[in-house]
Amino acid sequence: MNYTLLTDFYEITMANGYLKNNMQNEIAYFDLFFRRVPDNGGFAVMAGVEQVIEYIKELEFSDEDIEFLRSKNMFCEEFLDYLKSFRFECDVWAVPEGTPVFPNEPVITVRGPLIQAQFIETMLLLIINHQSLIATKANRIVRAAEGRTVMEFGSRRAQGASGAIYGARAAYIGGVSGTACTISDKMFGVPALGTMAHSWIQSFDSEYEAFKAYALAYPDSCTLLIDTYNVLKSGVPNAIRVFDEVLKPMGKRPKGVRIDSGDITYLSGKTREMLDNAGYSDVKIVVSNSLDEHIIRDILKQGAAVDLFGVGERLITSRSEPVFGGVYKLVAMEKDGDIIPKIKVSENVAKITNPCFKKVYRLFAKDTGKAIADVITLAEEKIDDSRDYEIFDPEHTWKRKLVYDFEAVELLVPIFQKGKCVYTSPELSQIREYCKEQINTIWDEVKRFENPHRYYVDLSEKLWNIKYKLLSEYRDL
Repeated sequence: MNYTLLTDFYEITMANGYLKNNMQNEIAYFDLFFRRVPDNGGFAVMAGVEQVIEYIKELEFSDEDIEFLRSKNMFCEEFLDYLKSFRFECDVWAVPEGTPVFPNEPVITVRGPLIQAQFIETMLLLIINHQSLIATKANRIVRAAEGRTVMEFGSRRAQGASGAIYGARAAYIGGVSGTACTISDKMFGVPALGTMAHSWIQSFDSEYEAFKAYALAYPDSCTLLIDTYNVLKSGVPNAIRVFDEVLKPMGKRPKGVRIDSGDITYLSGKTREMLDNAGYSDVKIVVSNSLDEHIIRDILKQGAAVDLFGVGERLITSRSEPVFGGVYKLVAMEKDGDIIPKIKVSENVAKITNPCFKKVYRLFAKDTGKAIADVITLAEEKIDDSRDYEIFDPEHTWKRKLVYDFEAVELLVPIFQKGKCVYTSPELSQIREYCKEQINTIWDEVKRFENPHRYYVDLSEKLWNIKYKLLSEYRDL
């Protein structure tokens, strides 16, 4: 599908207006960033860069697109001719997928002709907002599971096909081990997992016959759903009987049993006892049924005997907070070779933007490897990590800290240069492992689910001075 017109209509009306004012080739700078972490968490997980690259590579206006726009009777022929030869020529920088990111720092920066840089706003936000939201939620759930396997089971309750497909991809980046969404395995290599539904058991004359048929069909990967009728009175006893009568004579070991309803803590504990007593202490207990990080954490505290979690709708939709809230804002324009900073001013302080063409540095302590703070600087600035560096709170400037014995790492990497892709996306499994490694650099206090410690995202002195000079000028208007 050609997604070129998957954009807010004002991107096109503005583009037509820019051309009418001979502004189409003026160089603009835009930042994509978000203002707050979903679920009041301490950090988010960047995801979706690969799909941003695919979108930009395919960006062109078809004859059908142009005829549709002509039919609106709003756009001049000069503009429609411009769209016929449209070619993306911008520079793009992005934070790599799997990186922990924080509010108000650019995760994507775009520099290029004004029409082009403005036009890609909607699709970039759509991609990054969705995948970062799901990757962030998945990571919360994985951390709540405390090392136990988590599987994404939400395809049928996702918001549409792309929500299921790309949600599974994002969840894998966030740390889940696999998905129920088969096409995501085909497209991205996210391992497809699953066994049976209650309808399998109901379609046979008895639960025992259903279990037996499944064990014969899949003797090497037999996991049985045991809550169709009664977990403890029929489900577990029938599962053990099939393990004894079917798999054991074949020299096979069952893989697991799954509970999809009821009091998970109580049922999993009793199931564990029954399996252990029958000689199946190696059989895993899988649970599902409207789980999230809070429920998982609670049932584990209560002693639930669970080895694997299947998490559906509350993961794939991020039901507790289904909006990521990323925005795309103009931060600078070029004029006669100079970069002119631009700022969005608001009575709502949270909506005041950080102007200028910028970099983002992450400062890591050399002794612990932990992230100390992020610093947003002007693009031409370089943080010298061979000497001490003072950071300060941009709102409460008297709060200052001297950072020493640290390594400064730039977060934004080149993705496109003059419209040519210069970045090779890692394999998804590599992104997932990178995410795990990077989250290990974040202090546990920042990873708390409730009242996490606020991670510092500071401005360099030069950037802070420019921002507050602009604010003073607009205050005097």
